Amino acid sequence: MKAVGVLLASAALALAACSQMQSMMQKKPGAAANVLPASGSQVRGTITFTQKGDRVVVAGELTGLAPGDHGLHIHEKGDCTAPDASSAGGHFNPSGSRHGGPGSEIRHGGDLGNITADQTGVARFTTEVSGISLGAGDGNIIGRAVIVHAKADDLQTDPSGGSGPRIGCGLIGKAD
Repeated sequence: MKAVGVLLASAALALAACSQMQSMMQKKPGAAANVLPASGSQVRGTITFTQKGDRVVVAGELTGLAPGDHGLHIHEKGDCTAPDASSAGGHFNPSGSRHGGPGSEIRHGGDLGNITADQTGVARFTTEVSGISLGAGDGNIIGRAVIVHAKADDLQTDPSGGSGPRIGCGLIGKAD
């Protein structure tokens, strides 16, 4: 009987250790933005930012979009007060580079590429980018704005990618 008790206690400790290890391995977002409508749109959702070495994982779900591709960028100012989100300024560009796609060697730090909304207007996305960080150095995006555009980013036209009006804006803040 004593052996069964020791075995059960050992199993409970092993399960607790596995649970603790699993919690430590799950990366929590370091920052998040609550995206709200701009320019009379219905765009809403949440975008999270998680530091992964020298890269940042950007993930989110947005609703209220027209089906198709929409440019997604980090802008220099953390200000979404203008009805058209123009108060967020231009693209975040700490390196002074030309506009490009997230996989390009030459690009603004804030160039996140495109997200694609399905036929119901929902976009779920995850991308991993370099050139930005959460709280460290010139690439720090905490306190800036993330902008959703009405059109697709062509990944080359400087400075905006030809992505049209700003239809969603969210302030990037540290996650709890």
